[in-house]
Amino acid sequence: HLNNMKPIWMRKPDDITQDEYAAFYKSISNDWEEHAAVKHFSVEGQLEFRAVLFCPKRAPFDMFEGGAKKKHNHIKLYVRRVFIQDNCE
Repeated sequence: HLNNMKPIWMRKPDDITQDEYAAFYKSISNDWEEHAAVKHFSVEGQLEFRAVLFCPKRAPFDMFEGGAKKKHNHIKLYVRRVFIQDNCE
């Protein structure tokens, strides 16, 4: 049943509940709180893509700490529903 489900970013924003957004956000971010805001959109033209961007409620406690030990959570890139890279700039 899980493999038959359409990815959240491939569905229409009107068809997704706030609970589904919250569950998806928590699963990808490992955050215990819900997100502060979400932007779900698609772009069509020469380039075509769909995106779901979340804004967390709190800044990470180590936001201003540098160094090699810091774990960065970047935008994740999927192409044709396949994960491509974790540091998409």
